[in-house]
Amino acid sequence: MTVSTYEVTGFDIHACPSPAWVVDDALLRRNLELLARVQRDSGAKILLALKGFALWDCFPLISRYLVGTTASGQDEARLGAETFGGEVHVYSPAFTETEMAVVLRYADHLSFNSPGQWRRFRDTVAAAPRRVSCGLRVNPEHSTGAVPLYDPCAPGSRLGTRAANLEPGGLDGLEGLHFHTLCEQNSDALEATLAAFEAKFGEHLGAMRWVNFGGGHHITRDDYDIARLLRVIGDFRARYPHLEVYLEPGEAIALNTGYLVASVLDIVATDVPTAILDTSATAHMPDVLEMPYRPEIIGGAMPGEKAHTYRLGGTTCLAGDVIGDWSFDAPLAIGDRLVFTDMAHYTMVKTTTFNGIRLPAICRVSEQSREVRTIRTFGYVDYMQRLS
Repeated sequence: MTVSTYEVTGFDIHACPSPAWVVDDALLRRNLELLARVQRDSGAKILLALKGFALWDCFPLISRYLVGTTASGQDEARLGAETFGGEVHVYSPAFTETEMAVVLRYADHLSFNSPGQWRRFRDTVAAAPRRVSCGLRVNPEHSTGAVPLYDPCAPGSRLGTRAANLEPGGLDGLEGLHFHTLCEQNSDALEATLAAFEAKFGEHLGAMRWVNFGGGHHITRDDYDIARLLRVIGDFRARYPHLEVYLEPGEAIALNTGYLVASVLDIVATDVPTAILDTSATAHMPDVLEMPYRPEIIGGAMPGEKAHTYRLGGTTCLAGDVIGDWSFDAPLAIGDRLVFTDMAHYTMVKTTTFNGIRLPAICRVSEQSREVRTIRTFGYVDYMQRLS
């Protein structure tokens, strides 16, 4: 028996434009309630990493559960301060003087990538009209990920300061240490990384006020070992009771909360029958090509598993704008809608208008009524204003 899209999503996929990102408030709240429990039971504070999910229309909901945001520069910092509230944490591999002047208007915590950056901006921070707690991002040199593109501890990494490059006095005036080494990983990876972090930087923790465990924690994934996470954080806080602990997962907040609804525009006869969709891998879901990864489609299966196999391609002129191959119970037809799952995090924040392709609309599904509300559409002006 074929499961309908409505049975899976609980909303009418034809009630939104195509293409469209659709975020389900009920699924988002489910994640937030779990993260709130982790905060309560661990004593750690969890921040929303805007680089992963920055749909600010959802911030009134998210801010009920999390303590603030973490930003990668001046614009994310301003967005967090003005639309989310709470604490604003900022880190960048390097700041310019112009950007620093803006960041200091909004940041509560500021992590530098190197002692050199701290020395350059120390006096500027001290002269700021508001107090900012500063720290240093460090590199524990302990790789746990499988994809080099997303490994901040890969040999030669520019992200974070290695213990060997930390000169005497390099931490003077700083109040925190920050490491970010994980990517879509479980709590065993955090436990191993934390041991490496303490081995290399533990001697400095007595003089600190806070430690940021970074992101990449897949806390809301079904198989995530929350009990281990609570134990790891609890044991760390028992060893260093004076330290405040932060986690900043971008992905765990919006994991499995959204969809990308797209439509079939044409069927092209090639070696593998190809369905051209009104979306694009390179413009709308670049991680499909970069990571790479294969998204799930409701009703779709691996090639050959079902009766009709198609290659799904995008509408840009890039030859490699191919999302992948799927099979379906029935032949695809022009006008059919396909629903890609887990399309909230690291999607909207990474889109481009390459080739003049318009961005998907953005929609939300009401937790109670299950009605679909379109909160933003994009057109020519959005493309034109990116250029000059």
